[in-house]
Amino acid sequence: MIKLKINGNVVDIDVDETTPLLWVLRENLGLTGSKYGCGIGSCGACTVHINGEAVRSCLVPVSTLNTSKEIVTIEGLSADTSHPVQQAWKELDVPQCGYCQSGMIMSAAALLKKKPQPSDADIDENVTNICRCGTFNRVRRGIHLAVQKNNKS
Repeated sequence: MIKLKINGNVVDIDVDETTPLLWVLRENLGLTGSKYGCGIGSCGACTVHINGEAVRSCLVPVSTLNTSKEIVTIEGLSADTSHPVQQAWKELDVPQCGYCQSGMIMSAAALLKKKPQPSDADIDENVTNICRCGTFNRVRRGIHLAVQKNNKS
């Protein structure tokens, strides 16, 4: 049994210790917001936060985790989608197909936590997720709008 802290809840998972966190989230816990895209950490569709850092969950074996590491998925970012990034995404209609967007949102939220006033260069350096629909300009605008929304609250 592996004990994990996910979205504020401690859960016991009975899986092989080499199982990637992504599969535990999706298959064992039903948290399907994190998507499988490439399986090699390149696309970012599976991005979650581990202790506040954006991490590609397809690369993280559950054996490297325990309850001292706080895992937050898109489902745990905010219960009512009130996070400034989620609000900006809705306001600007950022997603096209939407498949990669939970990972984009998680990367953007981690960036804003670390750097509340990011430049375009900061965004390019930290939000390296791939969007096959090409919504990168809307993602950048969404991050800047989230900064404004964060400053108002």
